[in-house]
Amino acid sequence: MVLPILTDPHPLLRQKAKPVKKITKRLKKLAQNMLETMYAADGVGLAGPQVGVDERIIVIDVGDGPLVLINPEIVSATGEARDVEGCLSVPGRNGYVTRAAKVKVAAVDLEGRRVEFAGEGLLARAFQHEIDHLDGVLFIDRLTPEAGGAEK
Repeated sequence: MVLPILTDPHPLLRQKAKPVKKITKRLKKLAQNMLETMYAADGVGLAGPQVGVDERIIVIDVGDGPLVLINPEIVSATGEARDVEGCLSVPGRNGYVTRAAKVKVAAVDLEGRRVEFAGEGLLARAFQHEIDHLDGVLFIDRLTPEAGGAEK
């Protein structure tokens, strides 16, 4: 089921999401719905708060197949990369954001197992962007100052 995507300035997008305490059938269905929503919107990532869920869950697919991460956290970050970002919750806006070039992310999968992923390029950017959503941070908060606020 495709879910409605909240847009800025919805207050849930600015709240820190709560940790998931238990993997349930409801959470697994939510993950499936989030993937369907992301694909329907031509996105590469989606976080719980973007669909009105105050929980730390993200889905990502940068072309290598879907990832569902519960309670994700960045455990290491190296380098620096600047590129244009947009967001399904901030339609019609994009701009340059500087992020870590490579990250390692730890999370729990839908079976309750601890997993780790290393990402660079678009995957590293997607991890950081979606985890930001879980902390109430939007990409527009990170726009670089060049070119009058980096709006493109």
